Amino acid sequence: MRALLVDPAAPGGLRLGEAPDPVPAPNEALVRVSATSLNSGEVKGALQGAPPGAVLGWDAAGVVERAAADGSGPAEGTLVVTLGLAGAWARLRAVDTGYLGVAPEGTDPGALSTLPVAAGSALRALHRLGPLLARRILVTGATGGVGRFAVQLARRGGAYVIASTGAPDLRGDELRALGAHEVVDERLDFAEPVHGVLDVVGGPVLVRAYDKLAEHGTLASVGRSSDERETFLQSAFEGSRGRHNRSVTSFFLAGGQGLGPDLTWLAQQVAAGHLDPQIAWRGGWEDVATAAQALVGRKLHGKAVLDVS
Repeated sequence: MRALLVDPAAPGGLRLGEAPDPVPAPNEALVRVSATSLNSGEVKGALQGAPPGAVLGWDAAGVVERAAADGSGPAEGTLVVTLGLAGAWARLRAVDTGYLGVAPEGTDPGALSTLPVAAGSALRALHRLGPLLARRILVTGATGGVGRFAVQLARRGGAYVIASTGAPDLRGDELRALGAHEVVDERLDFAEPVHGVLDVVGGPVLVRAYDKLAEHGTLASVGRSSDERETFLQSAFEGSRGRHNRSVTSFFLAGGQGLGPDLTWLAQQVAAGHLDPQIAWRGGWEDVATAAQALVGRKLHGKAVLDVS
């Protein structure tokens, strides 16, 4: 099959080539991939340590070529969105049916391919913050892939959404259009505390965001774009009036249960026009170097989608 192969000598570290067809386990469906999306964690992290010839990729959408042998998952011909720890950057992908969501017929596969890591992480993190209705929620790194989905989902959940970005003057209108009530810079210079934080920045921003938590508030740490360390003062963890029982939580998306239904719901929201996939770049997978370099250079605000031909 055709696939994007790791090649340190190629532009962007990837080249189109041939790889063996995957052999599905009994609980895996074989999916013919139509589109895949790139995540900064793949091109900045996983790609760097991968052996030459490896087929990487987390997010993909396509059609079930062969249903799982154990009877789980959708039937042949079903449009699906998929998550895995590798194998998305190929024409065929074997996918655990527990990490596969069913999409409404006719939905753009490119839009669906943006969902698994970014929207899935945002949805799961918001679940960890508890009920959102009438709560104040802060989303840091709001112009990134996870952040843009988190702003939309928090607003749909009834939250008062505060979006933080390094460039509020440039990106404020975009974030308000997605549902943010307020757009602030990374100093987080606002007075009223928040009930929950979804943080994708880390470093000093995470420390300041934790300090903004109200009593019983939770910060969900989803990722980190900062190169700086987190340094907390001891007083940050002292309980007092208004600061009691605050917590930090984290998670590994692919380690959770019930991801398939989450992906199905997210696909339905995209199909209905309730969730904007925020595609910032789209092209054929032969142009992967252009997309990867734009992600590494932080030139994209949104998702990069590769159409698989």
